[in-house]
Amino acid sequence: MNRCYDALIIGGGIVGAACALELARSGLCLAVVERDGVGSGATAAAMGHIVVMADSEAQFLLTSYSQSLWSALSSELPPSVEYQRPGTIWIASDQEEMAEISRKFVYYSARGIAVEVLDARALAEAEPNLRRPLAGGLRVASDMVVDPLCAAEYLLEEAKRQTAGVDVMLGHAVVTAGNRRITLENGAELESPIIINAVGAFAPALAPGISVRKRKGHLILTDQYPGFARHQLVELGYLKSAHSSETDSVAFNVQPRKSGQLLIGSSRQFDVEDPGIDRGIVASMIERASVYMPEIAKLATLRVQCGFRAATPDQLPLIGLTEDVSIFLATGHEGLGITTSLATARLLADQILGRPSAIPIDPYLPSRMARNMPVEAAQE
Repeated sequence: MNRCYDALIIGGGIVGAACALELARSGLCLAVVERDGVGSGATAAAMGHIVVMADSEAQFLLTSYSQSLWSALSSELPPSVEYQRPGTIWIASDQEEMAEISRKFVYYSARGIAVEVLDARALAEAEPNLRRPLAGGLRVASDMVVDPLCAAEYLLEEAKRQTAGVDVMLGHAVVTAGNRRITLENGAELESPIIINAVGAFAPALAPGISVRKRKGHLILTDQYPGFARHQLVELGYLKSAHSSETDSVAFNVQPRKSGQLLIGSSRQFDVEDPGIDRGIVASMIERASVYMPEIAKLATLRVQCGFRAATPDQLPLIGLTEDVSIFLATGHEGLGITTSLATARLLADQILGRPSAIPIDPYLPSRMARNMPVEAAQE
């Protein structure tokens, strides 16, 4: 049976769930259509780090805005979401990286973010299990952590509590989307003037030609070791890894959970279609983590997860209307989907409802990709 809604959201990950809550709060009748379960894709294989980034002004604005929205929501989050604010320490292994620490300190400080430079001794006191000597680090006190899957489930349940006009359709694959309707694998059609493509790395299947590539990532979950790490710990080399466009890479990234467990990352692989665990990559992740925390290799692993992230050429997401005037994109977040989910939803709702936005939307509009194409490519 055909059904008509004010908005259709394709994808039940944290971005789709955040969009559902934002639109439900505005009174829209909507449906969320997900081929598997809530958060079963990249969300389930994410760390849950809510971090303010300083790689570009557009990235800073989006991540800081979204972090402020998470902070405002934090008092409403149930215990299952495991919200906490351990802060992040960006780790410098040598004096060259300490120069980058100084740059980040100036950048953050000028924009009102509380940061602290740690010398070698202060870093060792803050995190006793780090190897010595390390040059130092930068502590960003405002950074948060959530359980991504539980957060997505909460956002979707909260959307349903806002209004009776929210349908969540799990186990339904969408095969086509456009011209104000989507078609499900079972042949059913749903109609709406607003269709939001929030399926992450799989977005191009429903919107051919958009600038999104799959980037596979692994995540290791350990047994409980309370106090082994006190902050989210990230090597500065992570930024080089994150911006590497073609090669497989790993970087040290450890997150303590409220349970005492640790999440160990990170890995990045382009153009890999196999969804299974790559044991060689996992071994490289442990080896890299051991460079910074030598005892980490002795910790018992409970589970390894992997998923596909959605990467764009300029490391910024695609948020907004496409050439098909019924289709909006909410994809391309790569490793920042958890952080930026709430801001993505707010910016998208602002566009849909004609509201002014708290930050400029232009850097994230899908149309920027066409503007940035070489002339000869655009004419093909």
